[in-house]
Amino acid sequence: MRMTVLASGSKGNSAVVSSSGTRILVDAGLSCRELMRRMAMVGENPETLDAILITHEHADHVAGLPVLARKFGIPVYFTEATHRAWVRQVTPQKRTTYAQWLEQRKAEMALRDEELVRSYAANACGAPNEAPDEHFFVPSAESMSEGSSEADKASEEHNAVKLAAAAAEDLCDEADAPAVKKSVKDNPSYLPVVEYFRAGSHLAIGDIDILPFTIPHDAADPCGFVFEAEGIRLGFATDLGYVPQNVKMALKNCDALLLESNHDLEMLRDGPYPWSVKQRVLSRVGHLSNTATAEFLTRDYDGGAAYVILAHLSESNNLPEMARLAAEQAIGDRLSLLGNKILLAQQAEPMQPLCL
Repeated sequence: MRMTVLASGSKGNSAVVSSSGTRILVDAGLSCRELMRRMAMVGENPETLDAILITHEHADHVAGLPVLARKFGIPVYFTEATHRAWVRQVTPQKRTTYAQWLEQRKAEMALRDEELVRSYAANACGAPNEAPDEHFFVPSAESMSEGSSEADKASEEHNAVKLAAAAAEDLCDEADAPAVKKSVKDNPSYLPVVEYFRAGSHLAIGDIDILPFTIPHDAADPCGFVFEAEGIRLGFATDLGYVPQNVKMALKNCDALLLESNHDLEMLRDGPYPWSVKQRVLSRVGHLSNTATAEFLTRDYDGGAAYVILAHLSESNNLPEMARLAAEQAIGDRLSLLGNKILLAQQAEPMQPLCL
């Protein structure tokens, strides 16, 4: 098997997992154009992708998803809850003020009145006592508009704004066929193929067996994965506030392990984030600190992986050297040239492919 981390961090996450016969893109958190560029840098071809597998709906994991999937006709795998959350993010929210609703309602009622009057005139045959009831007619503008006020406009969700900006800047959709462009116009969440999976239930894509497992994060239904093919197991676990028992069990006997080491506790507490964001990151549905990752590696990691890749490092609240040192101290004497080699996934450039 081969694993290539294309990007990892708060600005975008994506990796390619491949066997001799199957290629899977895990998350698509960069623009389509940037994903294609990075794949070319490491010898991967997006046209050969068999699937895109999504961990959760946050923008740094799905920013380039719709354009890339539509451009190459790639099936996309979500949990059902994650797909629904993503659809809500990319679907424009139409907001109508009371005044706009009032005008629309008056126009509809006037049209209905005209139809009723024409029907009555055609069928009444001059009978004077068969006029339609008064409630069929539109009230006066004065009576309907009394007490009206314009509703305040709600602000857009953070993820929706980021996704809209990514789509606006992404040039890959220029190659879409006219039929695809029409489908996208009618339905902004259009994808060529959508497949659902469930956490805890195995699924197979080509010759790769995948075990999704639930992770604690502030998303609709976030998942980590274990990929297995040709006798090799690869574990993926990022974007989790702590390491629960189900994650510990899933990550046993992995030949390579991609694990979050997001922040240094002191740097986060003293850093530039607003207190509300700091609370979110530190919560049990936030992100793993260097200390929490080190605790997992000390107490629960079985020590059997050839590579441990530290991922999703914060650019504001962490230093690569601090994350590496904490992990190396946790692994201790299990660190060797043939096993438990510590690698760092980067935001700015892809890692060299790992062949196992």
